[in-house]
Order: sequence, then structure tokens, then C-alpha cells
Amino acid sequence: MKNILLFLVLISLLIITIPSNAQFKDWNTKIGLRGNLLFPENEFANFGFGGNNNMSFDWFNFSYLGEAFLGIRATKVLELQLNIGYGIYAGKAYFNNPDISYGKYTTTIIPVNLRFRLSPWDNKKWNPYFYFGGGLMSYDLTTKPSGDLGGLPTNDAGWFGIIPLGIGAEFPVSDNLLFDFSIGGGFSTGFDLEGYRSGSDQIWDSYFNFGIGLTLINESCSSDRDDDGLGKCEEEKFGTDPKNPDTDADGLSDSEEVLVYKTDPLKSDTDNDGLSDLNEIINYKTNPLIADTDVDGLLDGEEILNYETDPLKADTDSDDLMDGDEVTHYLTDALRADTDGDGLSDGGEILNYFTIPLKADSDGDGLTDSDEIMKFETDPNNKDTDGGSISDFIEVRRGTDPLNQEDDIVRTGVTIVLEGITFATGKADITPESENILLGAFETMEKNGDIIVEISGHTDDVGSASTNRMLSQKRADSVRFWLINKGIAPDRIIAKGYGEDFPRVPNDSKENQRINRRIEFKRIR
Repeated sequence: MKNILLFLVLISLLIITIPSNAQFKDWNTKIGLRGNLLFPENEFANFGFGGNNNMSFDWFNFSYLGEAFLGIRATKVLELQLNIGYGIYAGKAYFNNPDISYGKYTTTIIPVNLRFRLSPWDNKKWNPYFYFGGGLMSYDLTTKPSGDLGGLPTNDAGWFGIIPLGIGAEFPVSDNLLFDFSIGGGFSTGFDLEGYRSGSDQIWDSYFNFGIGLTLINESCSSDRDDDGLGKCEEEKFGTDPKNPDTDADGLSDSEEVLVYKTDPLKSDTDNDGLSDLNEIINYKTNPLIADTDVDGLLDGEEILNYETDPLKADTDSDDLMDGDEVTHYLTDALRADTDGDGLSDGGEILNYFTIPLKADSDGDGLTDSDEIMKFETDPNNKDTDGGSISDFIEVRRGTDPLNQEDDIVRTGVTIVLEGITFATGKADITPESENILLGAFETMEKNGDIIVEISGHTDDVGSASTNRMLSQKRADSVRFWLINKGIAPDRIIAKGYGEDFPRVPNDSKENQRINRRIEFKRIR
């Protein structure tokens, strides 16, 4: 007896330690087999109540009950279970003194009953329950006690009622297989299972049982092994892993993807834009179903990871050009409205003025596109807007009208101030930034090969008159030599220094003094 109990305990412990993920609540039907070790309770046997007062197990003969059952889920708490069994109810026949034995009894039993099994607890690792029910049991006494026992007449076979009652627990073996362990009893309405009926203080013939079994479950569509909000049938429909709440490992549960965001639970990046669905929804607020949320020609992933533009705004820098066009077609900076810094937006240059947004001076005439359009109204794509042979830049610098070709020819006696020619302080050395202005003077003389000009130098009134006259002469000579070095004949250029004698404005402020420090260009023949 002890060996049998030890074996059952070891088998139970082995099975319940097997990890699995069975569903205890979400199923439709189950079938199973259960084996029970029986401990009879009658006039001869005593497992705690009535009968033989000797608490030893001398009365025990191996008794068992095998059962098959069908379970139907009524609610998450209640299960209806139809059981049918076959077993042997056996023991030794004696009263108080085992030395006076009447042999043994053996009875074949076939119980059929309906059980109500309640499991109000919601545990993932195991499922405790208790049960009760009612039914009928057929019995057939195949081995009767021997000798004269006295008592009342008995029936060797027949039917009587049976009331099963007990507790137990289920443990997962695999996804659809459960190990069942139970302790309980069957309380009958008969007195003849052991072949003896006393004349008084009759005890209903019953039994206690210790049972183990295996149960195969058929999960319901609502079964949710991974607690992701999708039932078994839904997971099968979408192809997701019923044991993994986030099949594509993108940070969103399968149910969130399917039911809330309509994304693909099998792909971490539904729209293939380079961003995971989670990042699009939580971090960037972009549409995980549309690769280009703002429809600007760039994938959301490209905008965020490569160009740092706004994936929710088609024109990040508000220059009237889509980010995609700027990046892939015009090669402009999608984060700066004015890529070349010329004062015109990239969109204005491309869509309105047809200038080059990567070049501040599209026609290379020395004037920025913005100055030509906004200030001088010249053509930023034409160096010589009026077609009079003198570039817009030179005309602007010398004071003629770049929109009127009639003043392109320098008239005799007309003085032109070469604005922008500068020298080192107190010296005659021409600064590098003056060369663009001098190039204008050079082009004028080169295109008008028959003219003779006077280059005159002028100063403010700071210092002595003689010193200023000498300085202005040296500066005029420097300009003359620069033009000669460029190829203009020396006899076409006369240099004169007038010092402070001919101021343009009174020398009463720093600004006016700057205006008076100048080089003038005048045709004399």
C-alpha cells in the first residue's frame, strides 16, 4: 500500500513540474481518462467512519476505478462532466479481530454520473477545483464472504444511486494536455457492495478515492494564451503566434496592431518606410500604414534618419518646395529656405525667377539674385539686362542705368565714381576686394577702344592739403597701373590726384569723409 501511494505521489510531482501554457478557462470541450485508487467504506472496512473499529489496513485488498469522462464548459467557472467508470471494489471480511476472517469480497462496479465541477480561481500555473454530482452505479458481487456472518439478506447484483464529491486540481502538461489530480469519494445509497448487511446501524457502502488522470482539451476561439487580446481563432486568421503577444517584436501587441492601428502584426515596419510601427505611432506620430505621411516624396524613415526633415510637413523649411524635390531634384537644403543665402527663397528662385537656388549670383555678374530682382529690377539670369554691352554690375557701380542701353557708352566729360575701390589706410595699396570694380572699368575701356580717360583720386580733409594731394595722386596712379597691367595702353589713361579740393559732400562726419575718399573715372576724349 505504501509503495503504491509513493508511486502516485512521484508521478504527480513529475507531471506538474513540466512547464506549459495550457488554457484552464478558454476551452469548449474536454475528454480524459482517470485512474483511482479506492479505499472501501463498509461494515468490514473503515477509512475513518463506522464499520470495523480497527484502524489498520488489514482489511485492504487492491481496489481501483478507471474512468472516462467528457467535459463541457458551461461558464468560466462551471464545467459539466459526464463520467463512466469500471472498477473493482474489494477487501477482507472480518470484524474487529483479523484472526477471525470470513475470506474476502470482490465486487465489479460500473458508475455513471454527472458532475458539476467548480473552479472559481483564475490561475495560470494550475487550476484547483471542487466537484459534486449524482448518478447510478451497477454492481456485481463476484466473490462473497464465506461462513455464517448473520445479518440481513443481500443482493449480489443491481443498481443504486451514487453521489461523487471531492476536490482536485489540473496542471498543464502541454498546450492541450492536462494532468488531473483529485481526492474524493463516492457515497452510495446501497448496502450490498461487500456482500453483508448488518441488522442494525447499517452503513452505506461507499469509498474514498485518490485519482490521477490526463485530460485533452479543445480550446475555444476566445482562448488567449499570450494575453495579447486576440483569441485563438483570430491568431490563426492573422497568422500570429498564439504564444507571443508581439509576434513581430515591434513593441505593439498583436491585438493593438490588428484592432487599433490596423498595422501588420507580422511585420515590424508595415509600410516599409524604415521606421518601426511603434516608433511611428508613439514617437514620430507618423502614419504606420503610409510610407510617406506628408506625401512630399521622401519616406518617413528617410526624413527622420537621413535628412532630419519633418515627416509630418511636406515643406519643412516653408520655401514652397517639397522636401522630396529639394533633396532629390534640386539638391537644395530642405532645412533652409534660402540655400545659397542670396535673399530669395529656394521656391521663389525655382518657381518664380528661374534662378539657381544653389548659386547666389546666377548670371555671375557680381550682383546677387536678390539685389537684381528686388533692388535694381535687372534680370538675374542676364549679365547685361539692357543689352548695351556693359554688365549690370558695372552700370550699378558707375551709376548708369542697367535697364537703359543708351547710357552704356561713356560720354565725354561725364564723371563716374568707382564705388567700392578701397586702399590700405594712409596708403595707395589696392585691397583685393576692389578688383571686381576695377574689372568693370577695364571692360568699359576694352569695349570702347578709342576713348581716353582720366582716373582721379580724391581724399577727405584729414591731414595737410599737400599730403592729401600726394596720397590721392599715388592712389590714382595705382589704379592706372592696374589697368595697364591688364592690357590697356598707357597713353589712354591719365592719372591725377586732387587731394581734398573737390569734396562731394562737406567733411563734417565720418560717413561724409568716407564718401569724399574716392576714385573717379571720366572720359576726356
